[in-house]
Amino acid sequence: MSETSLDGLRRLDSAQGQDTLSLGDALRTLRETRGLSLPEVSARIKYSAVQLGYLEAGDWSRLPEGVPLRGLVRNYARFLETDVDAALKLLDDAVGPTRPRPAVTALGAQRALQQADMMPKGEPAHRTWAWLLLILVLFCVVGVYAINRGWVPESWLVFDWLKALRQ
Repeated sequence: MSETSLDGLRRLDSAQGQDTLSLGDALRTLRETRGLSLPEVSARIKYSAVQLGYLEAGDWSRLPEGVPLRGLVRNYARFLETDVDAALKLLDDAVGPTRPRPAVTALGAQRALQQADMMPKGEPAHRTWAWLLLILVLFCVVGVYAINRGWVPESWLVFDWLKALRQ
């Protein structure tokens, strides 16, 4: 199937004398062109027919805001096989920006503080060498304990001082 473009509908609409085509009008026109009813579309994309009706009517106060509204428009446009980016552009023109804001993570906040030179001076936050030293000491303790308990075969003890640990 060929993808129907919202821009093509906008050109068709402007040829008929109207200046702009709203998102709801474009989606309704595409749905009616395919001969689909709101309940049929609702059953396929899992949004209620009432919500789809509000979307086609442009009744933004009765629809969710932000990302959920963006998802509704994206799924509806995808189902109608039209240009999703153009539909989202029409949505942003109608209700304002609906893109999600980037989340601030703890690591991102720490980097931002470092870049702003607001991080307290002194010892670095990462002490990799300390962890390596701790692991080395732990291995030595476990090794001495294993030798002392007799868990290590005599043939593995190549140095005399290791054999002395066994006794």
